[in-house]
Amino acid sequence: MNSKNWIEALPKAFNEYRNGRNLDEVECIIPDLAGMSRGKAMPHYKFSPKQTFFLPISLFYQTISGEYVDMDIENQWMEKDIVLRPDISTACAVPWAADCSMQVINDLETRDGAPLAVAPRTVLRRVLDLYAAQGWKPIVAPEIEFYLTKPNTDPTKDIEAPIGRTGRKGARQQPFSMVAVDDYGAVIDTIYDYAEAQGLEIDTVIQEGGAGQIEFNLMHGDPMRLADRVFYFKRAIQEAALKHGLYATFMAKPMRDQPGSAMHIHQSVIDTKTGRNIFSDEAGAPTEAFYHFLGGSQKHLMEVVPFLAPYVNSYRRFAAQMSAPTNLEWAEDNRTTGLRIPHSDAAGRRVENRVTGADTNPYLSLAASLAAGYLGMMNAVAPRDAATTEVYQSEQDLPASLSAALRLLEQADDIRAVLGEEFCTMYCNIKHAELEEYQREISPWERQHLLLNV
Repeated sequence: MNSKNWIEALPKAFNEYRNGRNLDEVECIIPDLAGMSRGKAMPHYKFSPKQTFFLPISLFYQTISGEYVDMDIENQWMEKDIVLRPDISTACAVPWAADCSMQVINDLETRDGAPLAVAPRTVLRRVLDLYAAQGWKPIVAPEIEFYLTKPNTDPTKDIEAPIGRTGRKGARQQPFSMVAVDDYGAVIDTIYDYAEAQGLEIDTVIQEGGAGQIEFNLMHGDPMRLADRVFYFKRAIQEAALKHGLYATFMAKPMRDQPGSAMHIHQSVIDTKTGRNIFSDEAGAPTEAFYHFLGGSQKHLMEVVPFLAPYVNSYRRFAAQMSAPTNLEWAEDNRTTGLRIPHSDAAGRRVENRVTGADTNPYLSLAASLAAGYLGMMNAVAPRDAATTEVYQSEQDLPASLSAALRLLEQADDIRAVLGEEFCTMYCNIKHAELEEYQREISPWERQHLLLNV
């Protein structure tokens, strides 16, 4: 396939964005453990879908601060190359670039052609392959919350809400306010423009409960495709905000007295032969598969919290008791439960995981959430009785810290087997190292209240 042929064969959305222009640059990218974009940029003539590109595997050995972590890995610091395989179906625009540019997500392999076990896309594909072996296909729809903020160039200072078109700071507790959404209309318009150029399908946009807090819902579909879209969309949102002199943050809890940000995950499963939602029977009633998915979610989501709440800051969202469930109880149309069954018809019956934070890697949080439901269905795990009232505390609350969550993951043999033992071991090592880094820091609260009072 020559250069012209592969360019013409790119996804429709990209070629509409290109509109006959010459392609200038290609970004060959992968999602790292944090879900951020890493890779190589090159002139278009250096790229081909059949070309082999390489990156050092050591990029998976870093904490969020960039520190490298020594682990029990043979010849770890040889920094062997891993192979990038472009998934040309993911090619999309880089609409904030000055020239016509393209980004494409790559799968990762070892030099002998095996999928790289620690790559986030590989982890999600492992789970999806297990579903496929049963004749099932998961369907997901993520809801992405984030804050627009004033630029924060000094980490010692508090993050502040932005100034909208009214000239006033955004006010909290204005959920679903169209006036509040319009206050940041210029940024949202740019987000829409970028999303359209990238072929990302937006369902709805709403004002959330925090000052400058926005939620975008994406159309439901295949989990890998949706993880790719969240991966792209987060970067597009941040670039749109920067264009207007603001920051967009997906921190779980960026401001003390504001609600946290989540990434709720709606999940259902269809039979690949019939196309029927297996959570509903022919009469429209809930099935055993539905209840077992719930049972598995209650049992195993407790073990995968480090993928749903991956940083120290993630647990501040739970501790604040502000719109963030800290339990894994379930109920129909009850937003105080960690597992909510939204009102729908039988075909749309689904389980909404409400405990996942906006700061997660979408590939890993989707893999973990679907893995929990899969184990429930395979092992016929019965759920607890549905909650009938508001739930603010339960007998099995989520772990209160990253260290407590890691202890549960380290003992969870079944879930580690599904996600991959090598990956889980490396991930826990990285998270323990991040905890050690954090423990060395002295916070403003400590200086304020301990310096002269103890």
